Amino acid sequence: QVHVVEPGGGLVQAGGSLRSPCPAPGLLFVAYALAWFRQPPGKEREGMSCISWSGVETVYSDSVKDRFTISRDNTKNTVYLQMNSLKPEDTAMYYCAAHRYSVCLDIQAPDYVHWGQGTQVTVSS
Repeated sequence: QVHVVEPGGGLVQAGGSLRSPCPAPGLLFVAYALAWFRQPPGKEREGMSCISWSGVETVYSDSVKDRFTISRDNTKNTVYLQMNSLKPEDTAMYYCAAHRYSVCLDIQAPDYVHWGQGTQVTVSS
């Protein structure tokens, strides 16, 4: 059975950092590009970052570029999101997801076939 396990979320002050792991036991991990999405309260889900199966290719949205870093460890079936210089507007539910392909064609939700349940990240001012 495939599932993606969401990490524990966190409460952090503005300017702080948080590193979120997302293990995916049961997933044929190297077959998929992986991504992080977020959904602030009352807003649409936003694709933030994607990493290809090998880790060589990464893609970021403008809203998180230069602050967030996506990485993966294929030996641990885990994708990570390092979040630095956090702002109150980064407060959202965060999700990891597996793309239907092994490369980052996009960060659009319909193209992602396996999803975690989401975890809350709250940034206080």
